[in-house]
Formats: sequence, structure tokens, C-alpha cells
Amino acid sequence: MAGMIKQFQRNIKRNNLLSIAFVALLCSLSYFLGIWQHGGFSPSVTTTSVLSSTTCDPTTVSSSTALGLDFAAHHAANDSTFASPPPSNFPACDVKFSEYTPCEDVDRSLRFDRDRLIYRERHCPEKRELLKCLVPAPAGYRNPFPWPASRDVAWFANVPHKELSVEKAVQNWIRVDGDKFRFPGGGTMFPRGADAYIDDIDKLISLHDGTIRTALDTGCGVASWGAYLLSRNIITMSFAPRDTHEAQVQFALERGVPAMIGVLASNRLPYPSRAFDMAHCSRCLIPWHLYDGLYLIEIDRVLRPGGYWILSGPPINWKRHWKGWQRTEEDLQNEQNQIENVAKSLCWKKVQANGDLAIWQKPTNHIHCKMNRKVIKSPQFCSGQNPDAAWYNKMEACITPLPDVASIDQVAGGELKRWPERVTAIPPRISSGSVEGVTADMFLKDTEQWKSRVGYYKKLISQLGQKGRYRNLLDMNAQFGGFAAALIDDPVWVLNMVPTIGKDTLGVIYERGLIGSYQDWCEAMSTYPRTYDLIHADSLFTLYKDRCDMEDILFEIDRILRPEGSVVFRDDVDVLVKTKGIADRMKWQSQIVDHENGPHVREKLLLVVKSYWTAEDQNQSQ
Repeated sequence: MAGMIKQFQRNIKRNNLLSIAFVALLCSLSYFLGIWQHGGFSPSVTTTSVLSSTTCDPTTVSSSTALGLDFAAHHAANDSTFASPPPSNFPACDVKFSEYTPCEDVDRSLRFDRDRLIYRERHCPEKRELLKCLVPAPAGYRNPFPWPASRDVAWFANVPHKELSVEKAVQNWIRVDGDKFRFPGGGTMFPRGADAYIDDIDKLISLHDGTIRTALDTGCGVASWGAYLLSRNIITMSFAPRDTHEAQVQFALERGVPAMIGVLASNRLPYPSRAFDMAHCSRCLIPWHLYDGLYLIEIDRVLRPGGYWILSGPPINWKRHWKGWQRTEEDLQNEQNQIENVAKSLCWKKVQANGDLAIWQKPTNHIHCKMNRKVIKSPQFCSGQNPDAAWYNKMEACITPLPDVASIDQVAGGELKRWPERVTAIPPRISSGSVEGVTADMFLKDTEQWKSRVGYYKKLISQLGQKGRYRNLLDMNAQFGGFAAALIDDPVWVLNMVPTIGKDTLGVIYERGLIGSYQDWCEAMSTYPRTYDLIHADSLFTLYKDRCDMEDILFEIDRILRPEGSVVFRDDVDVLVKTKGIADRMKWQSQIVDHENGPHVREKLLLVVKSYWTAEDQNQSQ
């Protein structure tokens, strides 16, 4: 009996196991049948397929849509009562801010010392003073004329100021012609026009053989000198203060000519040492002979070895002009002598003096200059300073020493190639190892990479490839200037900004024959609103993470971007999603797209177009 019971129990256990196995099999078959009925194992639901779409904005793709499943709660309470309202669009600023330049604000400048024009230097607002609104374009604003027509004509509504056309009428700077401004190309010291004036310079030093590529124009007026040099493949950084000559730099930018607000006062110019092949002053009203020659010493710092300084206007040729200048002969003679003495103390050689022009040349090295310090006691050579440090660094009355050389025949810092070979040649600062961590191979690879990237940009933004659509371009994190170099054959110019918190590569950019400036993007740029047609920002927000608010940088980008202008942001996808959230509140149209190497790269592009609107449109909508 006991044996039968044990056998029965074994049969029950076996039957139970079979039942369990059978139920498990049915469940498995049911599960796999359900998957097959809902799309099977198609790869179309993978992450790869989602990112490979043209638009990579994660907010447009939900997991429920991608998987074909509906996770929504259809019978829950309406949660709209508890949800936060979507953030509203940023308001427009008052029309009085249509030409707002935060760091050169006229009212704020009055708080500072008027001696040596210190009050006209950069004095930026504190964080609590920052505007949280969008700067409007003036009523009637129109897109500028395409280059090269813009060199000679601009819309009056874009820069509605007649002061210069009245004050400089006899000097042929600018005149009003109905709804337009005309720029005849004249200047105080070139009544026959900028072209004829430049021809006169070309007879004294060669402007056509490619040895001179970068120029600096101090006190530039409406930048006609720089505008007409462009046809000779010479690019000029022109600057002038925001002063009684209202909006002169704004006129230059409206013409499609490089220019910035700036002044020689107490701070160094925001450029590295050995940057410019040529510097120029045409009656720029800078007191070169005062303050122990401090301003000429600063020009010496930014001139490359063998570079030229050109001066026209007082006191040059004073014997002919002294009555018209309403100054005494003795006063002008004294100024002339002091300038000559400062130039000599810097070891400059006066190479030409013809009519209203005088030209000095900086030595190619400092071997002889260091030797004669035993005779010429002042100025002495600077010691222990970074010659390239130029962001709120004070000027010093000492000579910035050139790099050492082995013989008198060598060019300090290395000889530059002639233009246009210079733009792709390995810069001497890199070949000499002066830029830490950067090799010649890295530079060459960077150049090729940016050629590919700019080609991709032109596919995404057809207007970038259209002649005349864009003229003024800004690269906010220029690195080696590869973006600008890739566009060198296009009818555009690029201002290459090197952030003060990153690797200092601005000297490399100038050795390539390009121009730029230092900039801290936690502050505003020294330019007028509506300056640039296209702005490029590579990894900018990653660089400035935790340093200043992304929102404030975007307000500044909006201020300096023209209506219907474009922005290209490159950054990590998470950064760009956050950027897009703010951008969509700024009257911008924006879209995230894939990296040029495909959807698997975390770095993406955010493309932006600024909407057209003016102060008049804003008033009507209100």
C-alpha cells in the first residue's frame, strides 16, 4: 500500500511539471505572437533611425511614437491645472536702445575719468544692469546693399544720422542722397579719394606684392581707407571711439567693411603682438607725442617685424598746412620733433617722406636696438610681461621685445609667407612651438577639417553659397581661424574672436593673414547692433559653462545679428537642446541638425534665422 501511494505521488508531480511546462510554452508563444503583430523585430525602431532624421530635436520624437506603443494615461485627472505655463517670449527693448552699445554706453561713460579719453574705453554694465530684452531695428530698416555696391551706398533708415554729412561735407566723407547715403571715398587728408591716396602710398612702399596683408587704421572715420584696400587683398582692422562723430563705425559696418569701436587711452589694443603688417593714421587726432610716446609704443607692440607706420595730417607737411590747421608754426614744429624722437627711440627708420605722407619702418629684429639702450636710456625693454596679453591690460612705456634671433639678417619670430600662400602655410608661432600643445600636423588637419565643414554648411544654408547674400561674418570661438580660411575665396570677411579664457591663438590667426580680436563673451562686444549677417559659434557654450548665463550670451548674439541673419551653433546635443529652448523665445527660427559625420556623433548643429521686425512693428503689435 505504501508503495502505491509513493507511485501516485510521483505521477502527480510529473503531471504538475508537464502542466507548468505547457502553460509556460503557451505564454511564450503568445508573447512572441504579440511582438510579431506589432511590428516584429524591424530595425526601424532603433535609436539610430530616430537620430538619422534631418531634424534631431529630441522634443519632436517621443518613445511611445518610436515604439508604436501608447503610454499615455487616458483616464487620469486633467493635469493642466498643475502644469507650469510655457515660458513667454522675451520682450522688445524700447526704441531708444536701437543703437545700444552696452560697454560704450554714453551715459555710463560720464562716470569715468575724462583724462586721456579713459571715459571712452570699455566700461561694461554689471550683471544687475544687463538688459533682458531684444534690441529693435529702427523703423524702415532694410537689408544692406550687397557687396561691392555696399562700399559706396547704404540705406539712410539703417543709420539715421546726418551729423557726419554736415560736419564733414567739405571732406567728402559721406552725403545724403534721398533715402540713401553715398560714400564718395574721400577723407580729410585724401580729397582726391581713397584710391588715389592709396596709390600715393603704393609708390612709396609696395602694396601689391603680397608682403602686406593685415593693416590697422586708428581713428578710422567711416573706414574708406580700409574699404578701398580690400581690392588690393589687404584687410584692415579699423577702429574709432564712439564720440561726437556719431555712428562712424556703424557706417563702416553698414558698408560691409571691418570695423570696431575702440580708442587709444590707457588699455592695450585688444590684439596680440606682431599682428599687423601696416598701421595708419590720417589726421586721427591721436596725440602721438604725449605721455612719453605711449601710444606709438603700443603701435610698435602690434606691428610685425619690418612693419610700417604711416602718418598723414598734423604735423606732417606743416609748413604748407599750418594756417588751415589753425595752429602756430612753433607748435607744429615741436610736435613733429617729438614724434621723430619717439620713433627713433623705438629704433624705427623713417623710410619715406613725400608731401603729406610720412612712413616709418620697424626693425626686423632687436639686436641693434638692444645694443643702443646704453645710449638711448628711454624707453627700456619690458621684462616679465606677456607681449600678447591685451584684455584690460594697461599700456606700459617700455618696448615689447621681439623674439631672439641668431643673426642680424633673421626676422624675429619667423618670416611670413606672401599672400595668398600665407593663409594655408604653417604659421611661425606653430612651427616654432610657441603655442603649447599645438603641432604643424594638427594645424594642417584643422585646415582640411574646416574646408569640409564649411562645405557642409553651404549645403545646409544655401544662402551662404549665394554671392552677396552675406558679407559681415563673426566667428565667436575662432581657434586657428579655420572657418575664415575656408571662406577666403568668397566675397565675405570674417572677424575671428578668440575668447580670453581659452588657448591664445590670435597670434596664429594674424600670421595667416586674417584679422580678429580678444573677447570675453560674458561681456558685450565693442560693436553696434545689427552688425553681422552670419555668426558662427563652435563649442562656445561648453567653453563658458558655469562662467556666465547662456541667456545673456544669446541676448548679445541677438543684438549684433542683423534681421534675417543666421547663426550656426556647434556643440554637444544636450547643450544645443537647452540653447534651442531659449532661442525659440527670441523671435528666432531654429532647427537642430546632424553633424557632418552623421547621426552617431554627439556634437550637433543648431541653425538659427533671426526674424525681421522693427521698432515700428513692435509698437503696432502693442
